[in-house]
Amino acid sequence: MIETTKQQLVSAASRLLDAGGQEAVTLRAVGERVGVSHNAPYRHFSGRGALLGAVAKRDFNMLKQAFDDQNSANDSPEAALRGSAAALIAYGIEHKARYRLLFSDPQLPSDAILKEAAFDSFKAFSGIVARCQQHGALPDVDTVSLTGVIYATIHGAIDLEISGRASGAKGLGSVEATASLLFDLLRNHGATGYSATRPTLAIE
Repeated sequence: MIETTKQQLVSAASRLLDAGGQEAVTLRAVGERVGVSHNAPYRHFSGRGALLGAVAKRDFNMLKQAFDDQNSANDSPEAALRGSAAALIAYGIEHKARYRLLFSDPQLPSDAILKEAAFDSFKAFSGIVARCQQHGALPDVDTVSLTGVIYATIHGAIDLEISGRASGAKGLGSVEATASLLFDLLRNHGATGYSATRPTLAIE
């Protein structure tokens, strides 16, 4: 599918984030990457904050799609949950600057559209948690609260790893191992293995 100029600008900003962090993202640099005049990006974005907000919105939508794909591809709710966690972990490890933009940047513009995209991805994950509860694979507690606990634990583990602060001495192995332990503890019956293979995501 051919991208519009606006979509090309968002893609260029994503690549700059991956390569050099937020400091590398300016409207001028993005315009140069796309091959448009230095004024052209301002026809689509009011400023750098709006551009970063567009990157975040697209990535939240991509995460939602990754969760939906896991949910539809797995008959086992627990496999869908573990696959979705693996997708989230892969995103955080492979796109560190974008992960921080989505989940820990206080300066990210928080408009209604971005909030909706963020919450939609959370709801997609929460729907998988609900399936697991219905099948007895997770405790029968408030679904939103349980999803929040799982989300917060995995996010914390990702943040520690990408910040270089995770270590075996602190009881932290890989993020995948932390997620595996969490799910094993939450299960109502026997533990199963958790694949440490990170899936390939369609996030560029």
